[in-house]
Amino acid sequence: MSDEHSMTPRRAGIAVAALGVGTLLNPLNSSMIAVALITLRDAFGLDVLTVTWVITAFYLASAAGQPLMGRLGDRFGSRRLFLFGMTVVAVTCVLTPFAPTFWLVCVGRVLLAVGTACAFPGAVALLHPITAQSGLSSPRLLGRLQMANTAGAAVGPVIGGLLVTYLGWQAIFWINVPLAVISFTGVRLFAPVDEARTRQPISKVLVDSDVPGILAFTASLVTLLVFLLGVTDRPRWVLLGLALASAALFAWRELSARTPFIDVRMLVRNRRLLLVYVGFALFNVVYYVVFFGLPQYLEEFGGYRADAVGLLMLPLATLNVLLTPLAARFIERRGIRPAFLLGGAWLVCAALLLTVLSASVMPWAPLVITAMMGVPYCVVSIAMSQALYSSAARESAGVATGIFQTSRYIGAILSTTMLGIAFADGTNPASWLEVTVASTVLAALLLVLVSRWRPSNRTT
Repeated sequence: MSDEHSMTPRRAGIAVAALGVGTLLNPLNSSMIAVALITLRDAFGLDVLTVTWVITAFYLASAAGQPLMGRLGDRFGSRRLFLFGMTVVAVTCVLTPFAPTFWLVCVGRVLLAVGTACAFPGAVALLHPITAQSGLSSPRLLGRLQMANTAGAAVGPVIGGLLVTYLGWQAIFWINVPLAVISFTGVRLFAPVDEARTRQPISKVLVDSDVPGILAFTASLVTLLVFLLGVTDRPRWVLLGLALASAALFAWRELSARTPFIDVRMLVRNRRLLLVYVGFALFNVVYYVVFFGLPQYLEEFGGYRADAVGLLMLPLATLNVLLTPLAARFIERRGIRPAFLLGGAWLVCAALLLTVLSASVMPWAPLVITAMMGVPYCVVSIAMSQALYSSAARESAGVATGIFQTSRYIGAILSTTMLGIAFADGTNPASWLEVTVASTVLAALLLVLVSRWRPSNRTT
């Protein structure tokens, strides 16, 4: 930049647009894979339980990576972190399509998660110097990033369906390369340069990042998931023991760490914030059961091609984009709790409607259902974000946001585990009905939880 202390609105707009492209890569890749599962199963000769690891690996890496990358951005610079992430994405997505085994594809997904995990915390941190130098409204710019995140997840099945049908599963990696290059170039040319930072030894950086806490957290999740995936066949009780031991170690570590990965004490003190996290995880279990389960059911039982499935998911994306401004306005006028109640009740109705697919997979049925799901996805997502900022203490907003993202990934991981168990004996109307019943129960539980949330005196 020619002037490091000023930025024109046009330049700021280009920088935020480039940041938006980078931040949409994580949700885009989390949803594109939904329509590629059947293709991957056929390409590598996998069963339903095994193929879910291509999703689980991505979310495990994202759950641990987002808070960690946020701290590394504070240490090394947000712009530098963002550019590093886009480089990792581009290199990974050039190489992974040539992977000879499924497990190397999973490694590629892990690296993709690490690269995309750099984007959101880096982008949010860069908004501060951008708004300071340009004079633009930070809520408006943050809204653009949130819109990119939401739109990325919503349009993923449509884009993924077209890519998988006409170019193969490899294309869902290749599509990231030009997007990462565009984002890298825009941020490199237009975003503010990082301020100078005091050098710190790598040992201190690792201590502040709470690597032991992250490892214990990941170990508890992985061992629990492997146990759950085999519970209907031959339960491995030793894995359940390891999961509980890892969880206990994680809790001890977080209570004793100076800079914990997840601040357990903060959660105990702030029950409203804890309710938001639990509710958001529950919401994502229900949402991703539909997001990942519906394409598999329509392809395997309904006989649809991947591109047709993507189009059948289109109402979800369309309604999400159209309703986001209206939902934000509703919350602004009526408050967060009414939006919670409306979105939660609608989600219960949409989950009940899933039973229709056990009787008919004619195109009208998934079109109606994805349209119904588009409403609570938009309303509840925005209400949860607003409740997060309302419930979190100002001094711990960064940590609270990191845990919020982790809650999303935990919900998505549990959804793939639930699908793996339900579809283990075949993707058919009976197994879909099991998914529907479980989703409806979880949606009803979410409605009960969000009805207990109350705004504080300092917020809407």
